[in-house]
Amino acid sequence: MSQPYPGPPGYFPVPPLVLPPVRRYRPLRRVTTAFLVLAVLTLILTAVQAVLMWRSYDEVKRFVYGLLSDDELDRAVASIAGSGPLLNLMWMTFAGAGAVFLIWLWKARENTELLTPSVGVTYQGGQRLGSGRHRLDTGWVIGSWVCPIVQFWYPLQVVEDVVQASEPTDEPKRVKTLLYAWWACWTAFWVIIVGGGSLAFFSIAVWIVRVLDRAEAATESGDYLDLYDLQSFMVGLALTVNIAFTIATVLLAAAGAAVVMLMYRTNAWQDARMSRPTDQPPPGPPQYAPRPEFPSYAQRSPWQR
Repeated sequence: MSQPYPGPPGYFPVPPLVLPPVRRYRPLRRVTTAFLVLAVLTLILTAVQAVLMWRSYDEVKRFVYGLLSDDELDRAVASIAGSGPLLNLMWMTFAGAGAVFLIWLWKARENTELLTPSVGVTYQGGQRLGSGRHRLDTGWVIGSWVCPIVQFWYPLQVVEDVVQASEPTDEPKRVKTLLYAWWACWTAFWVIIVGGGSLAFFSIAVWIVRVLDRAEAATESGDYLDLYDLQSFMVGLALTVNIAFTIATVLLAAAGAAVVMLMYRTNAWQDARMSRPTDQPPPGPPQYAPRPEFPSYAQRSPWQR
């Protein structure tokens, strides 16, 4: 049995009005400056590491061919151990720059939704603010970088939509050349680092196995252990690693320069559009007047007089 609704006859309660949260425009100069500082520091550390690798190449060759003395071997081991903190610092600054870039991208995406709002249709048939010119939802701003397979093109779409949504509406300035150059350098950098590094570790493992097999065979047969071809292979692998790391450093520098230019240009476009009265979004949701009390036309009972 249903309970009678409390209240006088003819009264129908109105549910409370829930307003969407107010979004405000946030300038991105400080975030961009922080990214620039971390990116420059990362590039400096990467370039220093590349120089150290080339300087130690001769010692690596002599070590592989067994030509190092005991003192030289001790210095080489100390040099390798000393390069560990430098590599750790390089990857820490690299990760910090990546985190700051994601913060910038998230805020820039929110700013574009204020500059170019659109209307979407929900599953209930109502209307809500959409995401402007963006092809992907907001969650992909971060998820696109870590989700397998789609990470090869989703991040490019996210950044491209943010840049294009920030362009002036009256005179759009296309930056697709700069955008695609950044993505090509960034993708090639990761292919060399991940693919080349995995191939190098696999080659070293295979080299160790082949050396052990030949040593065992030479011990059983009493023959001379010939490792010249394996030593030449190891020297060639060290040279390939140095070349690949140098190319990766150049690609990282090119990608960093391109993305910094994109960030500063996007910031300038957004600031310029916000400074124009026609492009400024409303300060917040509309304020509604309180609902007036409407008279009730239900018949009054005799005891309500």
